[in-house]
Amino acid sequence: MNSNYGNPMIIGSDDDGESEYSWINWFCDLEGHEFFCEVDEDFINDNFNLYGLRPLVPKYSEALNMILSPESPDSEEANDQSFLEIYQSALDLYGMIHARFILTTSGLQIMKQKYLAGTFGVCPRLLCESQGVLPIGLSDELNKSRVKAYCPRCEDAYYPKIKADIDGAYFGTAFPHMLLQAYPNLVPKEGAPPYIPRIYGFRIFPCTCLLYTSPSPRDRQKSRMPSSACKKKKKKK
Repeated sequence: MNSNYGNPMIIGSDDDGESEYSWINWFCDLEGHEFFCEVDEDFINDNFNLYGLRPLVPKYSEALNMILSPESPDSEEANDQSFLEIYQSALDLYGMIHARFILTTSGLQIMKQKYLAGTFGVCPRLLCESQGVLPIGLSDELNKSRVKAYCPRCEDAYYPKIKADIDGAYFGTAFPHMLLQAYPNLVPKEGAPPYIPRIYGFRIFPCTCLLYTSPSPRDRQKSRMPSSACKKKKKKK
């Protein structure tokens, strides 16, 4: 089944005619595709990097040829039904290749620059104080969920503010964590402070609060740590 995300008829094309850009340049410049980076053609031409993708994408060969095309489509091609069918497969194929590329050293470097430039946006949570976010998929499989925005400060995922509906599998579930592992200086020094409910300026005692306040991800992680990690084992009697 083809993905419903990123249909070119919805996205539209800014080209008024033939462009000097390649298909990859054209694809990444489409409105709503700001999260994508341009995958190096040498990476795509290496069959090892494409292992296992053929069964996932209909018209695999045609889609791969379209991705590697040195010319971008013109407005007439973009409205042709046969082009749209292959484009849908090319979209899924490029997205799955993209998910692998951004985990490489070169891909991480490119995505780091986009992150520092604020391309991915900021966390909508007020207490995160405009912390930058990273794209993430909630599944590595196609057609499961749309891309989300992961905040490394509150460690939660949100709907990103982009105009196109992009499949989360195009970024995968591991990308933000790989980036933060590769560049630990990007990890926020402090976690997001919790919101404290108050009435007339007084903090509400937990047992009288009508709203259930769930523990933060960091608190949950600490609660799962074995006590023996920070305490000495008791001596047997």
